[in-house]
Amino acid sequence: MTEIKYAWDAVGGDPALGSRMSDAVRRGVLEARLPVRELARACVGACALAAAELGARRAGLAEVPEVRVDDGAVAAAFHSERLLQIDGRAPVAFAPLSRFWRTADGWVRTHANYPHHRARLLDALGLPADASVEDVAARLAGLPALEVEETVYGAGGLAVALRTPKEWAAHEQAAEVAARPLVERERLDPVHARVLPALDAATAPLLPAAGLRVLDLTRVLAGPVATRTLALLGADVLRLDAPQRPELADQHADTGFGKRSATLDLTADRDIFEELLASADVVVTGYRPGALDRFGLSPRALAERRPGLVVAQVSAWGAYGPWGGRRGFDSLVQVATGIAATEDSAGQPGALPAQALDHGTGYLLAAAVLRAVTEQSYDGGSRLVRLALARTAHWLTDEIRPDRATDDLTYEGPDAWLAETDSPLGTLRHALPPLSFAGGPADWARPPVPWGSDPAVWR
Repeated sequence: MTEIKYAWDAVGGDPALGSRMSDAVRRGVLEARLPVRELARACVGACALAAAELGARRAGLAEVPEVRVDDGAVAAAFHSERLLQIDGRAPVAFAPLSRFWRTADGWVRTHANYPHHRARLLDALGLPADASVEDVAARLAGLPALEVEETVYGAGGLAVALRTPKEWAAHEQAAEVAARPLVERERLDPVHARVLPALDAATAPLLPAAGLRVLDLTRVLAGPVATRTLALLGADVLRLDAPQRPELADQHADTGFGKRSATLDLTADRDIFEELLASADVVVTGYRPGALDRFGLSPRALAERRPGLVVAQVSAWGAYGPWGGRRGFDSLVQVATGIAATEDSAGQPGALPAQALDHGTGYLLAAAVLRAVTEQSYDGGSRLVRLALARTAHWLTDEIRPDRATDDLTYEGPDAWLAETDSPLGTLRHALPPLSFAGGPADWARPPVPWGSDPAVWR
């Protein structure tokens, strides 16, 4: 329970509430050289407790409902994008050019799932648009890894050189990351306390976020996991995407539960966005730091136009340091921070058993939003919460220690935590949410909808 308490403290939770949590520790869950199981359990536990706390406050309960964290449910949830099936079809995880490559002096990993990232990678390498895996491999084999990293980044693509933990520790960005708290929390203004409608404790399930309006400006994967969690808890989550940047279909299906999906051009449709913002309670962004500032979407600019707002931000590398403006994904952060080197196998770079940086950061982000809303209910103020995958990686590699809990339970696979539901996308097999607290929801109220199929209006 030590790491759950650490995560709970990181989101500003009352230590006295730690007694409301219990866990079911299972053997064979998220096995790795690094303490992935402990990280995953802690992030989900903190989120569940934040939900239970807010629900108790809104329902006028004498005490916070008990929270139970089961390693089996957590493991299934952290594999949600891999466990998803659509009409029996397994999802596509990574595109052919998203992988490790040998270079002249080491390894790089690229990310080219989106068409525009693939095009930028090939352009940076001087290869034609129809280049094959073999063409890219031959080109990279003759180049130094750090040169590839900088060249591809300079072209707007995504490639990161493999670093050992020692090499990452010597990097300026690593020092900047380590100097920050796991969850950055800031009050933006002194506005009065938020008055939230009371919840009927007798109505099941207890939905702590009912009535909250959440604008979801996130992509892949931590941000969508956070907003999917807020939707589970009753929030009206409206995801907004640029019309010219379609989301990957399988990815959208996995993280779209409970949400509505609309397209919006932040320049041409600015009046529509401002109407949405005028009655929003939470704005969650997952683009690289500063990318949305030119649209007037910096945290302070948003709070000035909508006092009392909670702004939640997640990025790959953090909003600071020499890499503060860089794009990134979980797989790339693992490579840069020494995780891939630590998890190597037979001289080949490795990976965590799940995209744990994404999922873990997503649940922490949702927890921070819920706690910000709770704090607002008695102390007011627009709030900013900010997380970074690289900071979560630092927690995993340098701060978490494997627990000594007795593994009394076994793990026989995810089947006990999977469900099947019909949806506009087809019949979905999906992982159930891992949050469990007395009286809370067991599943999402609605399945995902096709990308961009909803109007950009509140319900």
